[in-house]
Amino acid sequence: MAMHRETWAFVFGLLGNIISFAVFLSPVPTFYIIFKKKSAEGFQSLPYVVALFSAMLWIYYAFVKREAALLLITINTFGIIVESAYLIIFLIYASKKSRLSTIKLLLLLNVFGFGAMLLSTLYLAKGAKRLAIIGWICLVFNISVFAAPLFVISKVIRTRSVEYMPFFLSFFLTINAVMWFFYGLLLKDYYVALPNTLGFVFGIIQMVIYLIYRNATPVLQAPLKGQELSGGHIIDVVKTGSEHNPGGGGGAVSKF
Repeated sequence: MAMHRETWAFVFGLLGNIISFAVFLSPVPTFYIIFKKKSAEGFQSLPYVVALFSAMLWIYYAFVKREAALLLITINTFGIIVESAYLIIFLIYASKKSRLSTIKLLLLLNVFGFGAMLLSTLYLAKGAKRLAIIGWICLVFNISVFAAPLFVISKVIRTRSVEYMPFFLSFFLTINAVMWFFYGLLLKDYYVALPNTLGFVFGIIQMVIYLIYRNATPVLQAPLKGQELSGGHIIDVVKTGSEHNPGGGGGAVSKF
């Protein structure tokens, strides 16, 4: 029975890897635009910094866990590589102000934040306690990432426009959450399973909202001061639930 359960866990994890792989690559058109324009103006780096941090967390969790962690390692290794590439491109073409703010964010979250967590768990906890602490950090962080699409849902309701919430993106992120939920459940790894429950719920809500407002007459709103409202420049928060975070916690790739 245990072997049967592990086999199914591998199947769900493999499917999760495949879908997460596609989600990680979904910002490629955005970066093609940046490359073509030789400018990152109107785009933000925050989703990529968050996605990189999420992948780093899950890689660390997987290495500490060791048992049945290969599929977490594969997808999050890919995530680290891809997100790093996105950030390098962004830094090359960003304005001086955006470049400095991105570097500060990377140092704060990915260097000092991750470094402090790494050192504290390595030296202040051991064995199962260490794994539990890292697991809870991953779980809480993933839940916060999965909650990000609430911003987009509120925007769709406010504007009565689904321009910023592509249906198929929501659909695949929901399926992704399902894959990682069953992967975690079958392995009794609730640090992986629980946040993806929330990812599934938010994904269903997004698709229902889409179906409600897809034929609605949009309400025109004046752009907020200093805010870029062109499609594709701000909407990628929808994905921050599966860049954020594929692999391990389901996660989404966001390109804002």
